[in-house]
Amino acid sequence: MRINRSILIFILGLCVFVNLANSGWSRAKVNNSLYGELLNKYVKDGVVDYQGFKTDEARLNQYLELLENIKVNSLSRDEQFAFYVNAYNAWTIKLILSAYPEIKSIKDLGNIFRSPWEKEIVRIDGRVLTLDDIEHKILRAQFKDPRVHFAVNCASKSCPPLIAKPYEGSTLNRQLDNATRAFINDPKSNYLKDNKLYVSRIFKWFSEDFNDNILGFFLKYGGGDFKKELEAKKDKLKIVYLSYDWSLNDA
Repeated sequence: MRINRSILIFILGLCVFVNLANSGWSRAKVNNSLYGELLNKYVKDGVVDYQGFKTDEARLNQYLELLENIKVNSLSRDEQFAFYVNAYNAWTIKLILSAYPEIKSIKDLGNIFRSPWEKEIVRIDGRVLTLDDIEHKILRAQFKDPRVHFAVNCASKSCPPLIAKPYEGSTLNRQLDNATRAFINDPKSNYLKDNKLYVSRIFKWFSEDFNDNILGFFLKYGGGDFKKELEAKKDKLKIVYLSYDWSLNDA
């Protein structure tokens, strides 16, 4: 009886532990309010006021320090996704500020030995990562959601625009959908002409993320007359990749 009672107590204790883990740890959230204030103040219609960020760099540093001390494994999957998108975008801003206003493109921060995305600058949970690590080894590799390409921002004019709000786990799916639809339906980034669909070069660089079915992705997220025309011409469309403007997305 004692043995059975001990086993029962152990099982009950284990159940309590699992419930606490599921209810407590998974509810952990990141306080993005400071970052939200900065984005609301210095980002408008995808254009970034880096000079404004420069004057407020201490507050950006404060947010980056907050991210550095987050225990990422304590976050739910959606919170982790949002965390890494925000970290990527905030650290990209920080990287630009390291040389602003002398630079005209993020590429000016690279050299023949490594690109700016290969610099070890991102401090997270005791590790020092590169922007490439976050995008390719974490976001793309672990979450496998092609919409990430319209959430991360490379500080360039041809890049999907930086939104003026942080990504949040509680609204992640809606935010990703909105960012994707906004970019897909933006005629400055993608458009139809005759029987050719002109698309961002993102779709060429990361074609595997879209299952090598770019038209299918456009049919899913396209809207209005654009989608109707895609549907009407889908059997004879040729994909053409546009050139990429790496000029800084500044005001």
